[in-house]
Amino acid sequence: MSMPRWDKTIPFSAEVTQRVPGSPHASFGRAYYSASISDFQAHSNEEVLAALATNSTFAIETTQRDAWLTQTKIVRDMLKDCRVPGLIAFEFNIPRVGRRIDVLALIGHVVFVIEFKVGEKRFSADAIEQVWDYALDLKNFHSTSHDKQIVPVLVATQAIASTTTIALSPDHDGVLRPIMATPEQLPSVIRGALDFCEVQSIDPAEWATGRYTPTPTIVEAAMALYGGHGVEEISRSDATATNLSLTSDSVARIVREAQAQRRKSICFVTGVPGAGKTLVGLNIATQHIDKNSELYSVFLSGNGPLVMVLCEALARDKARRLRDQNQRARLGEIRSEVKAFVQNVHHFRDECLRDGSRPPIEHVALFDEAQRAWNAEQTASFMLRKKNTANFEMSEPQFLISCMDRHKDWAVVVCLVGGGQEINTGEAGIGEWIRAVRTSFPHWHVHLSPRLTDSEYESGQALAMLEAHQGVHIDQSLHLSVSMRSFRAEHVSSLVKAVLDLDRPRAKAMLAETRERYPIVITRSLDTAKAWLKAQARGTERFGLVVSSQAQRLKPHAIDVRVPVNPVHWFLHPREDVRSSFYLEDAATEFHVQGLELDWACVVWDADFRYTEFGWRHWSFRGDKWQKINAVQRQAYLKNAYRVLLTRARQGMVIVVPTGSHEDPTRSPGHYDATYDYLCGLGFERLA
Repeated sequence: MSMPRWDKTIPFSAEVTQRVPGSPHASFGRAYYSASISDFQAHSNEEVLAALATNSTFAIETTQRDAWLTQTKIVRDMLKDCRVPGLIAFEFNIPRVGRRIDVLALIGHVVFVIEFKVGEKRFSADAIEQVWDYALDLKNFHSTSHDKQIVPVLVATQAIASTTTIALSPDHDGVLRPIMATPEQLPSVIRGALDFCEVQSIDPAEWATGRYTPTPTIVEAAMALYGGHGVEEISRSDATATNLSLTSDSVARIVREAQAQRRKSICFVTGVPGAGKTLVGLNIATQHIDKNSELYSVFLSGNGPLVMVLCEALARDKARRLRDQNQRARLGEIRSEVKAFVQNVHHFRDECLRDGSRPPIEHVALFDEAQRAWNAEQTASFMLRKKNTANFEMSEPQFLISCMDRHKDWAVVVCLVGGGQEINTGEAGIGEWIRAVRTSFPHWHVHLSPRLTDSEYESGQALAMLEAHQGVHIDQSLHLSVSMRSFRAEHVSSLVKAVLDLDRPRAKAMLAETRERYPIVITRSLDTAKAWLKAQARGTERFGLVVSSQAQRLKPHAIDVRVPVNPVHWFLHPREDVRSSFYLEDAATEFHVQGLELDWACVVWDADFRYTEFGWRHWSFRGDKWQKINAVQRQAYLKNAYRVLLTRARQGMVIVVPTGSHEDPTRSPGHYDATYDYLCGLGFERLA
């Protein structure tokens, strides 16, 4: 490596106008302290510490003060001979994950993310993943960092310097692999990275104005909202998508109007998979979690795994935040508190059954995945079998609205609706909610997304019933049209729809649009797919195997859908836990993953959903052979199951279509080959 050009002048258009230490400066308003490198060099350690303490949002303990002083001295030594223009920030906020980067430095043509472990003698795997996550977060979600080279550096202050040469290794997107350094090594690491990285001039003033537009997972979003962040802090607001803030504001306005005018309203929010419907509901609910408030709200879902994962994640996160503030954190108590805010809709229903005619405590009920509520037949069957209640004549939507209708003054029901997401027997679709309103609750006002007429919502006939209904309001902002789950390719849901609808021209066109930023590869080998997943994921990016609940002939590949996964372990536990998705041993089905997401997914395609020259054919494995599924509704459930599986990944996926076996008639190659050929014919990249 040549000698680094430490004093080299990097051209930029304007010197950054520096403010007093600690006051906001462009995107560095997210930092407790920020300054140009030259001004940082002029500020004393005490001035920097004063700014950090002044802008901190939590009480400063002696250990934190000492850590900041240690970091400041190390950074000062790191920049002692630096003549390269740039910016320096301490405690830079990462909204998506609710954490802060210890030091963020723009030096010349490189962005450095530096994480300090003060007093540590070793570089733990968790710490390496942490600094890597910060760098990836900046690359993905900070607008002026998208095309920049970013170098994550982990500093353990008590580690012994290695004599081994520090290797610099960039990934395809310009984020280097994390570098481990001692304080003594840090200056040479910075110089070496500057010399290693391509010289692409960065204007510090322009870079500092970059907007932070995160796309959180539903778990991250729920934690941020429950922790007091607003939806505008954790969501995109670009021109290509209806802003989540706008949709949330519309729902909030409907709630306020119902309260002010003492009326009852039902609101339907639609959206493509991953567009943020659940996030809208959580945002409204977290604003009204005071049981003494008339606006007290509850977030309800019939999706058991989603409720389990959200409740546990919220409880663990609140416990962590309390411990960080040196407050008592009893996880059991916190779990009980969270369960009052996020509830399984069936528990809410059972409470209303026990309470007779008494209204629930909540005036606002937000029903996630409302299209999955039970029809009258399924509800009656359940009531008879489980509740010993005969002759129950209401569908689940009708009964749930009747519970809220018990309020004498006002109430609001918000239905969060996904298209083509019904995956279980007895799920009524959104039409049942509309029929219930029209036939049993004519005094309720109805606020509709204009997209309820789309075919995947299957509500056309029911909507016609509202033509004579008084108080129908159409609101464009109640539809979320762009998926934010796949922040690397917003139209993955449209691609999946085209693939499943056998719309070849559209599928090929959508694939061409997504290929550059959202890799989708196909293989016949599960081992090859697992290796590909592991090679793609960086930091704590989560990956896992997903399969259809009807995929019963994957047992030779050590995938048995009859053995259910624990969704809390699968989605929340770390890489070292054999029960986590990372281990690639347990496969989750559509019932486990609906409403949740992975960064990278491996979809293993069994013979239950086969492509043929006549289109898709639907099969269920019974006993020792496959049996055709002839019921139209069950066919739709199976197709929707694959829709759910193929829209779980945020960053990319690998599809495995097994080769089958000539020795096993239940896994005949003929069951799989046509499906593989169809997908390859659309242009999916083959993985050797």
